[in-house]
Amino acid sequence: MIPENIRKIKISDFNFAFTDELIAQQPLINRDESKLLHYKNSIIHHRIFKEFPELLNSNSQIILNNAKVISARLFFYRDSGSKIEILLLEPHNSFNSLETALSNSQKSMWKCMIGNLKKWKKNEILKSKVGKIAVSAKLLDNINQTVEFTWDNNVSFSEIIELSGTTPLPPYIKREANENDKKTYQTIFAKNIGAVAAPTAGLHFTENILDKIKDKKIDIAEVTLYVSAGTFLPVKAEFPIDHSMHSEMISVSKNTISNLINNKYRVAIGTTSLRTLESLYWIGVKILKCEENPFYIEKLYPYNFYKLPISWNESMSEIINYLEKNSIDTVNAKTEIMIMPGYNFSSVNSLLTNFHYPNSTLVMLIAAFIGDNWHNLYHKAIENSYRFLSYGDCCLLDP
Repeated sequence: MIPENIRKIKISDFNFAFTDELIAQQPLINRDESKLLHYKNSIIHHRIFKEFPELLNSNSQIILNNAKVISARLFFYRDSGSKIEILLLEPHNSFNSLETALSNSQKSMWKCMIGNLKKWKKNEILKSKVGKIAVSAKLLDNINQTVEFTWDNNVSFSEIIELSGTTPLPPYIKREANENDKKTYQTIFAKNIGAVAAPTAGLHFTENILDKIKDKKIDIAEVTLYVSAGTFLPVKAEFPIDHSMHSEMISVSKNTISNLINNKYRVAIGTTSLRTLESLYWIGVKILKCEENPFYIEKLYPYNFYKLPISWNESMSEIINYLEKNSIDTVNAKTEIMIMPGYNFSSVNSLLTNFHYPNSTLVMLIAAFIGDNWHNLYHKAIENSYRFLSYGDCCLLDP
């Protein structure tokens, strides 16, 4: 039963004065020179990101999202010559087929977001050329926007999109992607290909920053949440519980989960890392309760519990036991977890994140993490000319 106070939350509760001039349209030349608003014990300090390693105590553990953005924006042409834009979202098949879908040769099926959809008829085949490779796209389902891609060569689909696709910059960046974006819209620790949006809190990191963190003997853990384009969808419902929350794939190795069993001061780098960790916790709860499909976390599942049923370490131990019992090395799961005020956090003590749109699920998450002070934090950020969204500045929240 979802508590009444959760049901009554309105998306308008997360509004603030906002103009498009706040949105960073270009990355900084030096990533680590972005502004950093440090919120600690309800006090705001203005810093730059180069100082981030100094703000971590020796008992800290930082958790990075190592998802790698693919060149997910593709262009195809009708026989008439008109152009159709296709944004890859996720493989058409089961949630754990991302690697397979990208490694496929000659054919791959994807759920997409399609520009000029009305002009593309069902089963109509569009053409494109990747060097000497002819690539076709057939619209199989115009309701779910499912597209089948085929090509006359043995190369993988990941090679096709790398050669022909462009960087899928967010819709609020009002310019065409360029060659520079292929590097700047990617974290330096990106490894696991498949995201169609960057885990943007990680964009501030440089090799020098990571070296300083390692020099302090601070533990670094890596998880993967393949950020989807759903992260940009506005909340149109008056009450967030009625919002159709996007789902995203997560992948975390058994070794990483073992490393997360500790009493360290855990710092999530980005809302995607935080969503991954919180989803992991509820997977452990589902395993303990012998629930069906423990590797899918529904958006409101956590609100069925008045308080956390088990500790963080107990939950991670449940997952490890399950993996070992079933000879599995990695948790592959899907989450649509929605975090809003009233949520009980289990996983982290601190969060590094960029600044987000008003009336969004991400501002709801910030409000859940630090309470009503989020209003003052955002007011101070705007007052001090912080840059917002993907290429913008960041804040470190130590409530």
